[in-house]
Amino acid sequence: MTAPTTTRQPRVRARRAGFGALLRAEWTKFRTVRGWTIGMIVAVLVTAGIALLDHSSCGGVTAPGGADVPGTGCSAPVGPDGKAVTDAFSFVHRRLDGDGDITVRMASLIGGRGPAGLQPWSKAGLIVKAGTRPGSAYAALIVTAGHGVRMQYDYTGDIKAPPGAVTAAAAPRWLRLVRSGDAITGYQSADGVRWSAAGTVRLHGLPPTVQAGMFATSPASAQGGSTQDGSTQDGSAQGGSAQSLGGSGGSGARTLATARFDHIGLRGAWPPGAWTGTQVGGRPSPDTGFRQAAGTVTVTGSGDIAPYVPAVDGGGVAVERTLLGAFGGLIAVIVVAALFMTAEHRRGLLRVTFTAVPGRGRVLAAKAIVIGSVTFVAGLAGSTAAVLLGERLLRSNGDFVLPAGTFTEIRAVAGTAALLAVAAVLALAVGTILRHGAGAVTAVVTVMVVPYFFASPLSVLPAGVADWLLRVTPAAAFAVQQTTPRYPQVSAPYTPGNGYFPLPPWAGFAVLCGYTVLALGLATVLLRRRDA
Repeated sequence: MTAPTTTRQPRVRARRAGFGALLRAEWTKFRTVRGWTIGMIVAVLVTAGIALLDHSSCGGVTAPGGADVPGTGCSAPVGPDGKAVTDAFSFVHRRLDGDGDITVRMASLIGGRGPAGLQPWSKAGLIVKAGTRPGSAYAALIVTAGHGVRMQYDYTGDIKAPPGAVTAAAAPRWLRLVRSGDAITGYQSADGVRWSAAGTVRLHGLPPTVQAGMFATSPASAQGGSTQDGSTQDGSAQGGSAQSLGGSGGSGARTLATARFDHIGLRGAWPPGAWTGTQVGGRPSPDTGFRQAAGTVTVTGSGDIAPYVPAVDGGGVAVERTLLGAFGGLIAVIVVAALFMTAEHRRGLLRVTFTAVPGRGRVLAAKAIVIGSVTFVAGLAGSTAAVLLGERLLRSNGDFVLPAGTFTEIRAVAGTAALLAVAAVLALAVGTILRHGAGAVTAVVTVMVVPYFFASPLSVLPAGVADWLLRVTPAAAFAVQQTTPRYPQVSAPYTPGNGYFPLPPWAGFAVLCGYTVLALGLATVLLRRRDA
């Protein structure tokens, strides 16, 4: 007998679906649910639409120095780098047709009459300027009331000079400013014999003929202009300077600085002539200007030479104002993202998904990629429309939109889209953890939308509380929208209520990313351990 033969059946191995197929499946789920698609469309419309409903008019805002702004709305000078600046000061100048230098002894720097007196950033000294037009290029060697001797240039540049022999602002000191081509070098001395360099800057494109001489100016005193920690930006206890459109007005009281110069010496290409007094950035007033007698020039000025910083009560609209609708779009995104996971839990469809795809972590990853990608595209469309249409509407209403660089605007727009995308992934992860749509939406809105809304647009929280919330909560990511930087040489209320976040743009965004990574990690662990 022959042994019976057995037919060996081939073993059938279950093949795991590729991740690409899993992504396509999750995308199909998303686009076939009409409510989720409508939710994303709502997010786009709300993000762009609120910008079209929101606008403010500068009304009776005046230009630097108190001059009325011609035409409608308001404006500010634009500096060499295209940014808005404040350029208001008393200037005593002569023409310089090439290389040369000016040496003076600054005998004193005092404040004007009134309770405000000198401000920490009241300043006087020597300046070389491309012209008397506000916003033109300059380099200056300045003596400040509270920040020592500095080289400042083109409004945003600020170099602190090494400590000299003279420390008191009111004490006499010698100053020298030297032009050699486009290089401007400042020197200081206690006795006019031993000199130390304060700094050298280059003003590219500086014309051969410039205006050079002595100046004085003083920003407005702070009125509630404290920083987040309750002190002014310069670190003093109240009494710094606040700045609005024009610098000399601000939200506080107007102040004056008076500097007295003697032992004036000129070398180089200075044509013969007399000193001319000009009130740069506005009309002259009875208490500003200069006096010359017996070789002494006394200059009194008010205003500031500095980057433009919008005050609390108006005077310019930042680009991020057009992105205010992002918080409304964020709510719609959070709802859709949370339901993208919790709806399958509620209907029991997740069991079918896990039967087809045993790798639960892969399912969560696919859902995160799909919801994040869809949200980023929707957010990019909404934020782009908000900025383009919002800026046009603001300008048509006569509002002054603060100039921002191209890359800064791109960062604000793309950053807003990224903020929405990562927040959607966070809502997905929280929905996975809680397994409850309403609970997930409430949790994410509470930790992200509520802190931002009450700390910044509404500005109803104390500055310290608002600052803390926008450091430690996911709402810190809204810092990615900020386009108006802080400047250490301008004391102003840099608080969330005025549009300044405590963290740099990408650092704030990183806080949200950190929370999202932690939530995804916890969601993955729970998804693997719990019954579907």
